Amino acid sequence: TLIAPEFIAVEGLQEWSQARRMIKDCANITEDGLKLVHAFYIGMLALRYRTSHGDKVIWPNQYSWLLKEHLIEWNNHARWGLSEETINDKSNADGTAKLIALVQVSWFAAQSIMRLVHGLPLSPLESMTLSYVPLFAITYLFWWVKPKDVLTPSIIDLPDMSEEQQATFESMAVSSAFDAEATKEQTTLWSIWYLTPRVFEKEAEDIAREEAYQKILREDEKGPLQRIERAGNISARISSHPAKETVVAHWDPNIYRSKLLWPMTCICGASFGALHLICWDTRFPTATEAWLWRAAALASIISLLIFMQFEKVVLRWVGPLTIISLVSPFIYLVSRAVMIGGVIAAFRASDPAIYDTYVVSTYWIHVV
Repeated sequence: TLIAPEFIAVEGLQEWSQARRMIKDCANITEDGLKLVHAFYIGMLALRYRTSHGDKVIWPNQYSWLLKEHLIEWNNHARWGLSEETINDKSNADGTAKLIALVQVSWFAAQSIMRLVHGLPLSPLESMTLSYVPLFAITYLFWWVKPKDVLTPSIIDLPDMSEEQQATFESMAVSSAFDAEATKEQTTLWSIWYLTPRVFEKEAEDIAREEAYQKILREDEKGPLQRIERAGNISARISSHPAKETVVAHWDPNIYRSKLLWPMTCICGASFGALHLICWDTRFPTATEAWLWRAAALASIISLLIFMQFEKVVLRWVGPLTIISLVSPFIYLVSRAVMIGGVIAAFRASDPAIYDTYVVSTYWIHVV
């Protein structure tokens, strides 16, 4: 959140979008009973099912499938720990706490604006802090009803299913890294850095596998006997085609391809670096530091906007644009490090004017 708050805001948007999609998919089955708080709770991986080795996550697409297959009934959702009362009881924050935080942040923003109106400078630290405000406000908006810090998941028993249904259900799992079955992948120290994958990533993976399957069929158009001979190894060929990719970033296609949401997302992302430029004329210890701050702020804006033009960034050569897609986030991170370093360095020779104040008695809001 300190280095790249833009991505937290985008993550909030993607979680909200996934929750809304789940609600829409299940609207007819639940008779609009599935609310945002339920969808967020499931999306937080807080709904799990028991296995012989521990428990495994029920992903949003799996829960929707169970409803559509009538293997579970929405009327019994409270038995699965999905009642709003149970979820809110597990959450460590309510609307009141969030509202108080927003009021405090809004007050700081108002004070900063009043200083600028009176011609008083902001310190680089105040400018940087102010830059976080719109992004955190947007994130709060998307996460307003999302439960916070749920430590105890709801663990249930799956309904009886046929072998085919069980296989279909398990194939829909987005990842096994978040299950609790004591596997090597789940117990490694690196697991604390795992980012929660989204359902759209699983859908993209399935589409890629289907395309690979169709390609293999087209390549192997031979006689019936030869088809039988290759049937045994076709699964292995699909699993190795395409190769496993290291994904750097993958934006939700429904947001990325929106003519309204994505431009607004890019503007909000650029606002973070743009608000730093309020301190364009702020006094720094040296002219070099001042221009380094300005260059870093501009670089963060440009590099982020370039990076956000790629729907999916992977560590694989796909042409000259690969260099741009991988270099742009690196430039962004370097520029952010320079800006944070500039804030710290500026304290050794701060502009005395940052300690000046305006007369507050002329504004009735201060009396209130």
